[in-house]
Amino acid sequence: MAAIILFTDFGPAGPYLGQMESVLREIAPAVPIINLLSNAPVGNPRASSYLLAALRHSFSENSVFLTVVDPGVGSERKAVVLCADGQFFVGPDNGLLNTVAVQSERVQWFEITWKPEHCSMSFHGRDLFAPVAAKLSINSAQALLASIESPDLSTWPEDLQEVIYFDHYGNAMTGVRYQPRLAGRLLRANGMLIAQADTFSAVTEQQAFWYKNSCGLVEIAVNQGNAQQQLKLDLGVPISFSSH
Repeated sequence: MAAIILFTDFGPAGPYLGQMESVLREIAPAVPIINLLSNAPVGNPRASSYLLAALRHSFSENSVFLTVVDPGVGSERKAVVLCADGQFFVGPDNGLLNTVAVQSERVQWFEITWKPEHCSMSFHGRDLFAPVAAKLSINSAQALLASIESPDLSTWPEDLQEVIYFDHYGNAMTGVRYQPRLAGRLLRANGMLIAQADTFSAVTEQQAFWYKNSCGLVEIAVNQGNAQQQLKLDLGVPISFSSH
């Protein structure tokens, strides 16, 4: 059975996740719900898109991702569904789904044409996206969607040479997927040159290094330390790699 995967910038506290989950359970009570991430970069669909594209690979085909990083909620931006390599992504047409699209082989876009009777101008996650995601998970969403042409993503980079996310430990994920050609190169961030290591134990305590993380992205860390604080990193800090 397909699962519904939540990816939001709502944060772990507050009523928003629970309100969305109540809608999902009412429409699709037998479908598992997984809260994958609730602290995506706040109001930053571009950075969030690279994180979503990396994390999706842990889930099977037919999974339905309910994605809400939506600073333009209530505006003229479209509400869309992306079908990418057999997975479904429901959310705003604001760039959040673009990286999944450019990194996928089979892509089809749909606009959500259904309008709920009651729809808050500030909470489309609950009132619009959640019902569509629930119906997709039980194969009853066809009447809610209209096929549209794929947007022109020819200038959207497949990888983003920036810091896009900090985890609980202060490790800094980047929007760059690890490739063998990067092996052994120095990473530059904030004017610092950082060497590669395969594991935390391969470097001394308090030493900074970069590595391929568990979802395939280049990540910056400090062994037994907090890279965000100690290296003074922020979201959007550019990174680059030395030539061999």
